[in-house]
Amino acid sequence: MTATRSLPVVLLPGFMLDETLWDDYLEKMTTDRSYLRLPLSPGETLQEIAAGYADRLPERFVIVGFSMGGYVARTLAAQYGERVTGMILIATSLRDDTPLQKQRKRDAAAATLNGSFQGLSPSAIKTSLHPEHAADPQLVQRIRNMGKTLGAQVFRNQSLLDRTDIPLNSINCPVLVISARQDNLRLPEEAVELAERFTQAESLVVEHCGHMIPLEQPAKLAEITTNWLAKHRL
Repeated sequence: MTATRSLPVVLLPGFMLDETLWDDYLEKMTTDRSYLRLPLSPGETLQEIAAGYADRLPERFVIVGFSMGGYVARTLAAQYGERVTGMILIATSLRDDTPLQKQRKRDAAAATLNGSFQGLSPSAIKTSLHPEHAADPQLVQRIRNMGKTLGAQVFRNQSLLDRTDIPLNSINCPVLVISARQDNLRLPEEAVELAERFTQAESLVVEHCGHMIPLEQPAKLAEITTNWLAKHRL
């Protein structure tokens, strides 16, 4: 009897993060499947970003989205429902930014027009991390370097992205929602709200972790996702 081959996993990063976000996580994952790490493609809307992946996606796959990548993952699942067999959403939300948050992002985007862009500020990065991880200068610099590599134009595009109008009713695949106990950027109820919108969803919380789950707790994230993929035979 021939064993069923594991489906490929497509990984999408978050705001001002690149494909190296997943390096530590993938070191902990099994090698019996393929992993496709994609950047967040350019676009002013989630639909435009999703369209940029049209020719790069496997025939059937599991989609994993972190933070902003979770919004894109849901858009892809809505557009390619017959091809998306499972979805893992990490540290993400249904909610759009508040008017104040939007104004702050517009101001930050405008500020990059007047000088060199060095990535996200250390203070902003530290806010996103568990206090113990925020005290790790190498981790903070690693995150900052990702943003610096992506550059000012990507920062402006992602800061001004419209994250509304995702049709969730068409998503029928199994869904796993993962949140972190000490996430300062996402409230615990946001993960609950998200999971409740799907017919086949479960949620798990990672302890001793801030927003940057793939970097702060890669081994735990690998354990959770491996078990879930096996449970659903994906």
